[in-house]
Amino acid sequence: MVEAFDKKISNPGKFKNEVAKNDPYFKALITKNEKIPTDVYDSSNQGSNIVAAEIADTIKDVNSKGRKCVLCLTVGSAPAEVYTGLIRMHLQENLSFKDVIVFGVMEFFPINANAIQSFSRNINEKFIRHIDLPKEQLFLLNGEQSQEGIHRYCQEIEEKITSFGGIDYQLLGIGSTGHIGFNEPGSALNSLTRLVSLDDTTRTSLGSFFRGKDNVPAKAMTLGIKTILSAKKIRLLAWGEAKSSVIASAVENKFSEELPASFLQQHKDARIVLDMAAGAELTRIKTPWLIDAVEWNDRLIRKAVVWLCQKLEKPILKLTDRDYSDNGMGDLITEKGGSYSINIKVFNDLQHTITGWPGGKPNSDDSKRPERREPFPKRVIIFSPHPDDDVISMGGTMLRLVDHGHDVHVAYQVSGNIAVSDSDALRYLEFVRDLQIQMGCSAESIAKIDHLKEKTDNFIKNKRNDATDLYEIRKIKSLIRVGEARDACRYANVKSANVHFLNLPFYETGEVEKNPIGKTDIKIISDLIEKIKPHQIYAAGDLSDPHGTHRVCLDAIFEAIDELKHESWMKDCWVWLYRGAWHEWDIHQVEMAVPISPDELMRKRTAIFKHQSQKDGAMFLGSDNREFWQRAEERNRGTAKIYDQLGMAEYEAIEAFVRYEFL
Repeated sequence: MVEAFDKKISNPGKFKNEVAKNDPYFKALITKNEKIPTDVYDSSNQGSNIVAAEIADTIKDVNSKGRKCVLCLTVGSAPAEVYTGLIRMHLQENLSFKDVIVFGVMEFFPINANAIQSFSRNINEKFIRHIDLPKEQLFLLNGEQSQEGIHRYCQEIEEKITSFGGIDYQLLGIGSTGHIGFNEPGSALNSLTRLVSLDDTTRTSLGSFFRGKDNVPAKAMTLGIKTILSAKKIRLLAWGEAKSSVIASAVENKFSEELPASFLQQHKDARIVLDMAAGAELTRIKTPWLIDAVEWNDRLIRKAVVWLCQKLEKPILKLTDRDYSDNGMGDLITEKGGSYSINIKVFNDLQHTITGWPGGKPNSDDSKRPERREPFPKRVIIFSPHPDDDVISMGGTMLRLVDHGHDVHVAYQVSGNIAVSDSDALRYLEFVRDLQIQMGCSAESIAKIDHLKEKTDNFIKNKRNDATDLYEIRKIKSLIRVGEARDACRYANVKSANVHFLNLPFYETGEVEKNPIGKTDIKIISDLIEKIKPHQIYAAGDLSDPHGTHRVCLDAIFEAIDELKHESWMKDCWVWLYRGAWHEWDIHQVEMAVPISPDELMRKRTAIFKHQSQKDGAMFLGSDNREFWQRAEERNRGTAKIYDQLGMAEYEAIEAFVRYEFL
């Protein structure tokens, strides 16, 4: 289900010659801009399974020649499903790792091997402890080396790799700066294993794992570019739209020290493995008509026309036959009968996405509207991964739905407690204590709060960056976010009985690293849907990290819908997907665009402000220093501006949605 949706969003068309896609000439043609062989799969799971099978085959092949297979492995979300697949093969298919050597590609410095952010701990917990690899054959980089001995230690790693005959299979991820391992921009082609300084962008992106950028180590150890390129096989994995731009640059541009991943162009057996979202910026997916003849469908025509408008800075209705012909779209003119008819159709299609009635407009012709007029009012569930994603991402639409009289429910999927600062937790605890004293509560009750405050205070004062919060602290932080979410819903006039806190169990680890979704998570969601029997469901359609909270929450909703889709009342339910604070739907993807007036935009901002713990330097802003309300407004205004530039009416802001069709 998720795979099909990824494909719908990322790949709206196909080549006319795709029936011959196994033909070497055709494959060479469509990948002519790609300087590294690249495989794009429908999902991260599909790509990971292919890589896991390849690793298993490599192990067996090398072992059959009488020597140990040398793997060099990365960590993080990119290889997670690969390791799951290898563990399954070990347990169910007798894949043995007794004759395997494992090296790690990178590690923070300095860091304790047991720290939750340590790559050593990560790969041990996610992979090594589940297989039969002998301890003496595991060589992970040691972040506890002394500063004085680090140079010699790195030399010894190089010597060990050489002594085992070199790396047979190198598994990599890619960072936002294009780093592989921790070879940041500027790393030389001949660099070896060494201590490096982390790029500021990298440290910012890692801030969420260390509870703030300031806690991220400034240095790290990494295998060098030359060391990595010495491997016999290299596979780089990337999942999600957040990696699409850097992947396209590494694959299609000239190799450069400023983009270390591009050095894989120099390797004879390197391959990039992507899901559809990560491959979205590759020429064969983004603008396939520039490569070869394509099968023009409505979705691909819209994508191509919007691209042409933005390239030429022209509105749709001003495009000419010459514009199409000069920009690789002459066959579209020939096939569809000239620019005039194409322009009119695409203009009308986009215009019909715009509606001020996201719940449907009663007593009106709905044949050209994105939503049905009946039933009215509708029962609506807005699923919000964290307790502020609803108002950040679709606050204007949420206010409009309530104003129009729909029965709006808001369901917060996780507590979001790790995003609350320790100082906020202490402040609220002190408030409770002071309130008890002012209200004349019993000495016993006040003593309990005093004990909890002392325990909390002591823990926070001595808290390590890798520590998991005490259960009591997590509860306090959860309640802070509950209170803020209730306040925002109250401001939006959502009934208090319609505000649901699901607290999905997968999230409640107390750490940045979460568990996979399970049957309990899915049942909680399906029970709520079955209870309300909604006519509309709104959900966060973020396709970034497949193991990130937003994507996991979306997968849980999709799984619940899949279980319920055969119920008769589900045939009347439409599912609309919004985007979070980091990305927006491309205009050609949008199926419902809700204009937001200046007054409504201010109301939306006020609703976001109710989430006070996420203002003024929230913990997980990422590499974008703008506050969430600023991102939301600039994104909504940007969408409206694009509609305006394409020739539509000029609006203050627009919130965009894509429909998920599950039947």
